[in-house]
Amino acid sequence: MTTNEWVFPRGSLAEGRWESVVGAEHPGWQHTGIRVAELDGTITLPPSAAERMIVPLAGSFVVSTAEERWMLEGRRSVFDGPTDVLYVGTMTGFRIEGVGRVAVAESPTTRQLPPSLLRRDRVPVEIRGAGRSTRQVHNFGVPGALAAHRLIVCEVVTPAENWSSYPPHKHDSASASESELEEIYYFESAVARGVQAPLDARPFGMFTAYASDHRAIETAARVETGDIALVPYGFHGPAVAAPGYDLYYLNVMAGPGAERAWRITDDPAQAWIREHWSGEHPDPRLPYLSKETTQ
Repeated sequence: MTTNEWVFPRGSLAEGRWESVVGAEHPGWQHTGIRVAELDGTITLPPSAAERMIVPLAGSFVVSTAEERWMLEGRRSVFDGPTDVLYVGTMTGFRIEGVGRVAVAESPTTRQLPPSLLRRDRVPVEIRGAGRSTRQVHNFGVPGALAAHRLIVCEVVTPAENWSSYPPHKHDSASASESELEEIYYFESAVARGVQAPLDARPFGMFTAYASDHRAIETAARVETGDIALVPYGFHGPAVAAPGYDLYYLNVMAGPGAERAWRITDDPAQAWIREHWSGEHPDPRLPYLSKETTQ
């Protein structure tokens, strides 16, 4: 085992015009994928045996298939509230056109479902945790928000000095109380709202994962914008926003089970922290919505 063997710096997974690509061709990976591109123009994905969710990270985009066309109203950055999100079913090719950064979450499937658009003002926004464990979750790609076969996608905003993906938890075995899911973390970081920083400031956060059984994994990594961490199994978390810097991550999950569900088991040594939240208030800095609506 090598420490941080499941962490990939920005650009290290480049493929053609895609800044990063994770898929089944990656050793030890089967059920999830992600593509990230910095776009000024168009990019095309051919038909594939995978369902996909298109998530604007920064900017707005037009997505076109042979039959339909959608305008995805985006945002200035991932720290400016939710975005429109589009689900496209298996064996459907499409073109993305626009200026900005875009992510495409994927999961292999042969089950055909119709395309579905979720507008940003309908995205369920959850303030999870309390105190320094408060974070903001955009639950756009979970059961009940967008239909899919196996794919589960959400994004999390963690303000400076806060912890998320906490307490550490796992979803690596199938049971009545736990789902078996691979998980991708795609990260971005930025100078926190209201903070004046020098031009050479380098925003970052921290992320950890560790073994839950005989399968070895050891992640203790500094993460910056564009970095990707894979969690094939094991306990994972926390994801920590450093002082002065906000942290964002896009989560992509799927597994071999027939049920599309996110059920987790906390690390027993750390699970008590959830009860501690009952005596604390949520962080008043959240929710982070569009900066235009908060000025």
